[in-house]
Amino acid sequence: MSADQLAVDIRSLDVTFATDGGNVHAVHGISLDVRDREVLAIVGESGSGKTVTARALLGLLPDTATEHGAVIVNGTDVVSLSPAQLRGVRGAEAAMIFQEPMTALNPVYPIGWQIAEGLRAHRKISKKQARAEAIEILGKVGIPEPAARVDDYPHQFSGGQKQRIVIAQALAMGPRVLVADEPTTALDVTVQAEILDLLRSVRDEFGTAIVLITHNMGVVADLADRVTVMYRGDIVETAPVGELFAAPRAEYTRKLLAAVPRLEIADRAFDGDTDAAPVVAARGLEIRYPGRFGREGFLAVDGVDFEIRPGEVLGLVGESGSGKSTIGRAMAGLTPVTGGSLEVLGVEMNGARERDLRPRRRDLGFVFQDPASSFNPLITIGAAVAEPLIVHGVARDVGGARDRVVELLEAVELPADFADRFPHELSGGQRQRASLARGLALDPKLLIADEPTSALDVSVQATVLDLFTELQSRFGFACLFITHDLAVVDMLAHRVAVLHRGSIVEQGRTADVLGDPRDDYTRRLIASLPVPDPVEQARRRGRP
Repeated sequence: MSADQLAVDIRSLDVTFATDGGNVHAVHGISLDVRDREVLAIVGESGSGKTVTARALLGLLPDTATEHGAVIVNGTDVVSLSPAQLRGVRGAEAAMIFQEPMTALNPVYPIGWQIAEGLRAHRKISKKQARAEAIEILGKVGIPEPAARVDDYPHQFSGGQKQRIVIAQALAMGPRVLVADEPTTALDVTVQAEILDLLRSVRDEFGTAIVLITHNMGVVADLADRVTVMYRGDIVETAPVGELFAAPRAEYTRKLLAAVPRLEIADRAFDGDTDAAPVVAARGLEIRYPGRFGREGFLAVDGVDFEIRPGEVLGLVGESGSGKSTIGRAMAGLTPVTGGSLEVLGVEMNGARERDLRPRRRDLGFVFQDPASSFNPLITIGAAVAEPLIVHGVARDVGGARDRVVELLEAVELPADFADRFPHELSGGQRQRASLARGLALDPKLLIADEPTSALDVSVQATVLDLFTELQSRFGFACLFITHDLAVVDMLAHRVAVLHRGSIVEQGRTADVLGDPRDDYTRRLIASLPVPDPVEQARRRGRP
């Protein structure tokens, strides 16, 4: 195929970053191309160079980067362009969909204004015409009643709708190339399926080439035409999607595919005492957030019943807004219970006061979704892990907690010297292991894990999940595991509860609920989960 038929043509791209600790060689002279109407997925774990490569397409690398080679987008080598020339390429020739839409959207401006400003920056059109075009593109990406919602602000939209708005913003100028950097990572499976259908229609309707950066091999199987696998700055394999999944040539690709969680309906038997008093018991649980300015409050959890027995893992699944995290926070005493009963470790949370909770707090651990934001960046990992020990009087100071901290770090397979490192010096998977260590510091009877693996690469996620299973078996803690990934629940949970709009629609043994779901919503969740098999994924989506 000739170069003038290529939407993207990268030749011998080499990128090095200057840092205080010396130069970091991020991309090692790679070459790849993307054709019109083609979806090329670039996959690999954190640090492989996939996002650096994607950002090079739009000239978005920082000043600390030294770039060699050619990055040709629609016939123009962006490496040689001035900042002013790059502004002409961005939006018009190539556009980017970022992983987190709230960082890409300005919270203080209506969404229509933000799209219109992008149009007016590139074309001489009136505000009225720009607004009309913004309404049109919002309609094309599936925002309901776009003429009415064009003046709404980002916080007034759901996560999936915000991602659609970011896609609309990227498509407004009709770019030939769309770079999608982890566009579905933080989305529930049902919303993720909608966004994948939208990206597919973008390719077909607009003739756009898409460069998809992702660690979700189910998404790759669903959307990609070809796949490039990167590892430590090198391309180890490029192949059509069907060929890569059926017969991967590189050993690293085989390991990557082997690490993907699959819904296999495993029967994880519970070996604990089924007659023991539950660690958590909810009866008719209601949690209502108060309204503001005289408005009626929002009922986030509506009449929920469930139990967690000692040593049992209960998986709580459902889409965003279903009330999963609200229940987890209520169990930890971080959100007040407004109705029904929630008994946690022998304490009734409805009406509980801080003095009632304090004696039980050491029996409860919490693992957050994003450890980067839950760790204090100014203190070392050792000090962060020691903090619960010091607060509850088990150790007088960080020095006194050192032996226990080292023991915990080794339990989560981190070297002892990581205690002296700061959070930014650890990878995402290492931070999540350290977060596990902190959650287990006081040997809790109950652990609440809120989406602890959703942002991790598949290989790192597999390691963390294996570690979690081993630790749960070893320490015997009960656990509420909150997630939107049914394959993860299949791996970990003894039982699962499916939450929809604040109510539990189905619960039971994991193998029963996932293997023979009774509720339509559960069936829809399972059907929406992309599987790492292009042939099966095409069959499920009804494509030839």
